[in-house]
Amino acid sequence: MVFMGDRATLLETGRFVQRHARNAADEIIEAVGAVDAAVDTAAETDAENETETEARHRRAAERGDLASMSALGALLLRRGDLDAAEPFLRGATAEGDRAAANNLGVLLHQRGYADEAAGWWRVAAVAGSAPAAHALGRHHRERGDEPAAEYWLRQAAEQGHALGAYALADLLEHRSDVGAERWLRAAAEQGHREAAYRLALALERRATETTRGPHDTGTRLRVPGTGALVPTGAPAVALTGGPGPAVGEAAGEPSEAEQWFRQAAARGHRRAALHLGAILEHRGELKEAGRWYLSSAKEGEAKAACALGFLLRDAGDEESAAVWWLRAAQDGDGNAANALGALHAARGEQQTAERWYRAAMDAGDVNGAYNLGLLCAAQDRIPQAEQWYRRAAYAGHREAANALAVLLLQAGDANGAEPWFSKAAEAGSVDAAFNLGILHAGRDDDRTALVWYERAAAAGHTEAALQVGIAALRDGDERTAERHLRCAAGGGSAEAAFRLASVLDARRPDPGPAVLGVPREEKSECEEWYERAAQQGHRRAQVRVGMLAAGRGDLAEADRWYREAAEAGSRNGAFNLGLLLAREGSEREASLWWTRAARAGHGRAALRLALLAARRGELTEGRRWCARAVELGPAEVAERAARLSEALHQELTA
Repeated sequence: MVFMGDRATLLETGRFVQRHARNAADEIIEAVGAVDAAVDTAAETDAENETETEARHRRAAERGDLASMSALGALLLRRGDLDAAEPFLRGATAEGDRAAANNLGVLLHQRGYADEAAGWWRVAAVAGSAPAAHALGRHHRERGDEPAAEYWLRQAAEQGHALGAYALADLLEHRSDVGAERWLRAAAEQGHREAAYRLALALERRATETTRGPHDTGTRLRVPGTGALVPTGAPAVALTGGPGPAVGEAAGEPSEAEQWFRQAAARGHRRAALHLGAILEHRGELKEAGRWYLSSAKEGEAKAACALGFLLRDAGDEESAAVWWLRAAQDGDGNAANALGALHAARGEQQTAERWYRAAMDAGDVNGAYNLGLLCAAQDRIPQAEQWYRRAAYAGHREAANALAVLLLQAGDANGAEPWFSKAAEAGSVDAAFNLGILHAGRDDDRTALVWYERAAAAGHTEAALQVGIAALRDGDERTAERHLRCAAGGGSAEAAFRLASVLDARRPDPGPAVLGVPREEKSECEEWYERAAQQGHRRAQVRVGMLAAGRGDLAEADRWYREAAEAGSRNGAFNLGLLLAREGSEREASLWWTRAARAGHGRAALRLALLAARRGELTEGRRWCARAVELGPAEVAERAARLSEALHQELTA
């Protein structure tokens, strides 16, 4: 049979191929196994009315025009009128029209005659029809004959058929064949949006593996520890529904993966729009990220609706965020349900929060069970909290395992807590690693405790870094101590800032007496760290800042810090404030602060009060304070107080 190559050939080329790649690809991708879209037909001009087109082709077909018979059959087939289409397609096929042969195969396939359809596709494919080769390849793949499928799909792909290239790439990717990317790229370059999306995913995955290395599992989100044996208290919800940045963005230029995500998204691919939004959000381009999230969400992508909710929440529009979270949650997005639960919990609407956390759990999001545990724990419903923590922990939720271990430890079951701490820590929970350190330290197993503290510190845990720094100071390793104390102090630990300042302070040379005309250094680095700790309420740091300020002659600053420390309960702060006031002539107020310090156990303050009483002639009161000073010490103070007491006794008995 000789196949003609005139206008019928146009049914497989030209503008139709472009429209086919642009529109029909979506049908095939989204309805895998369907080959309806493989119909060959001409692309009529927009101005031509479909009815007029049909009438024109019908008149020509009745006169025996082969091209019109084929085109009319295709038109009726696309409309779904199989009975009317079949005689025209069979007539054109009998005359050697390969497009009609392909379309007859489509018609038979729709009627359930797959094998007969494959026979006509083979006829058309042998004659050079790329759509038929594509349909035949898909037919063989559905039958499990991958070699035959690859042969025919390759025939279609090598003729520039976008759907054939995509189907071939899908087959090769299924076999982990490196050649898949080439055909994904070929299909994407012809406008196939799913191919563009999958190509972008492949490029992003390869770039990520190159950057992280084969054994890197990626960066984990961490909630800093609190220094106490407690679980992370924030509800577990992700920030976005998409990936992190693709490699190459740091330089400010979009990666190749991003460019393909953008092309697929521009053609209406909702998951590509989601990925593109996530990339832009990570880069800080929130306005454009929001536009792509919105585009994806409107197309029904629940994760995009959820991510859009987080963007709106962060922008301060909590009500609009709730609307999108509700939409995503109703579509089965567990993360959005968790976000709604957290929102209602923050408003004190505990029952509504619990309902959404349960919805998240029902959607398969293990965070829902963990959040239910947090909610119950906050309400002192400890048995229920343990139940939900345990459920999430058994499902692999590491922070739930940590929280469960904390509950068990608080109940006195240290042996039951330790395996859960270990499981959580091995899964990457920084808080669990820190808590294991506390557990072993409580058993006086400092060596094992330090191992876990170091592990948590390496992941950025502030309190763990402080513990490692303290251990290094104890061992005399000042360099290691300083490094960890800097990390902890930078993370907000007041105690670490104070200890770091003490290390730096000990290195400072003695400034010596002030020299006229030579300005003193305003503030050293150690004083800045003391001040940072003092501003966080660290009483010893407040006293030290006051002392350094007094040394500079800034008595007002010294008074402020001494007073703040004293009012917070620092006996050293009260004593130093008394000294400062006494020097300024406010002996009466100084006596009040020394009294407070002495009653809190400050021996020097008691001695000062004894001296004041002696000068006022209150000998019995003076002896009482002397006795207190002897009791409190230190040795030097006790010795002076004893001598003063004896002198007062002699005066009283003279």
